[in-house]
Amino acid sequence: MIAPAPCPSPSRVATQTRRLAAALIVSGLVAVPASTLAQADERPEQLVLISFDGAHDNALWERSLKLGDSAGARFTYFLSCTFLMSRDARAGYKAPGQSAGRSNVGFAKDSADVLARLGHIWGAVQAGHEIGSHGCGHYDGKDWSKSDWLTEFSQFDAALANAWTNNGGEPPAGWAGFAGSAVTGFRAPYLSTGDGLFAALAAHGLSYDASTVSRGPVMPDLSKPTARFALPLIPEGPQGRRIIAMDYNLFVRHSAAFETPSKAKEFEERTLAAFRAAFEAEYAGERRPLQLGFHFVEMNGGAYWTALERFAAETCGRPEVACVTYQDALQRLERGQGSAS
Repeated sequence: MIAPAPCPSPSRVATQTRRLAAALIVSGLVAVPASTLAQADERPEQLVLISFDGAHDNALWERSLKLGDSAGARFTYFLSCTFLMSRDARAGYKAPGQSAGRSNVGFAKDSADVLARLGHIWGAVQAGHEIGSHGCGHYDGKDWSKSDWLTEFSQFDAALANAWTNNGGEPPAGWAGFAGSAVTGFRAPYLSTGDGLFAALAAHGLSYDASTVSRGPVMPDLSKPTARFALPLIPEGPQGRRIIAMDYNLFVRHSAAFETPSKAKEFEERTLAAFRAAFEAEYAGERRPLQLGFHFVEMNGGAYWTALERFAAETCGRPEVACVTYQDALQRLERGQGSAS
């Protein structure tokens, strides 16, 4: 029995088509403008979107900003606003359905800690990174109403606008404008969404949400009032089982969420291999944006941060690759740049 011929890949078909067209032009059998062939060779940039949830630990602020500079990458930091409030000021925050002064992720230890964080935030903005919203107290809001979410968003906005003065500092020139208009994206704690959230996002004028999950990399849904980016499930480990491309999910899979620093190198290599494979599949294929999520926590001896640093260093400088913020990616995609062909 003769085995069927394998189906050629889309990229191979495109190459064969270009070669055929070129041969016909050379032979004079058909007239095709040179610009058509040039367009056939054009491919969108491979966008890589790296983000951090929480954005609190000042040492990791410094580490991430150094990585951005060295790798030529720009990140999105989804900030939790309780880290702009000292413990002494915690009564100023009240989450929907909770008592005043409560937060699932705590508060800053003191005003000096907040001011150091604000310096990093402002430095990040000046360097071209993006600040997004992660809400305030990191509560699961899947059952929150539109009104509940609008209350949370308003508290985030107020905390950001008044962070310097509330902690005894002097805001830099330009802070008011930044706090009033620069935060355009959101990621829900626990990636937990609901109708109330999506209604509130649109009512609050946010441009995009990055809280949903897809089976693999997909183009963002730009048809919604608030564009939706979905974190992908990517193959990982010896069996290639899919997992959300986020450090905490890897932490749970690798060690059941128990710190196991003795296996840090093993977990680092597995993570890096998964990131590389997910990237190469898109880079050689449809070039849909690849999204990778992290937290300002070093899990399993820093395995996931180290894997990220290695991945960004080897990837962000490659031809036709742009490691950009969500805000930047949205603008490129809305202009028709970076979209899948």
